Amino acid sequence: MFFRAIALLAGLLFGLGMMISGMVNPTNVIGFLDIFGQWNPSLAFVMGGALLVFMPGYFLLIRRQPKPMLAETFCLSDNQSLDKRLVSGSALFGIGWGLAGICPGPAITLLGSGSGSVALFFLSMLAGMYLVNIVDDKRAALDISPQR
Repeated sequence: MFFRAIALLAGLLFGLGMMISGMVNPTNVIGFLDIFGQWNPSLAFVMGGALLVFMPGYFLLIRRQPKPMLAETFCLSDNQSLDKRLVSGSALFGIGWGLAGICPGPAITLLGSGSGSVALFFLSMLAGMYLVNIVDDKRAALDISPQR
């Protein structure tokens, strides 16, 4: 129960930070991506500020711990290679982010706004995640590993 309360608090803090920074506003995100037009660098400052807070804590505190405070082990990927699945997923994410101006975190934050377009984006995102799971399950059943 304590773990869930901490996760909820972290999610609320993330959403609040996104709202305060203006990053739930698709216009700001699209402005950041419009490097040949009226470029808005505010997202770069938000990301840079987040890294300035995160990196010292991660490298000086977290990586030196034998295990996380609220879990048995760290959940870090051991995949060190680029494969078709990673590249295609990143490309789809980038295309969706560029077209909609929203990524999953802000989409969840914006659900409270009651916007129909945000709800459609969120439902489309869930459908995409569901379809990927179906493909993965079929691939596992047929014992077909993704090509690298």
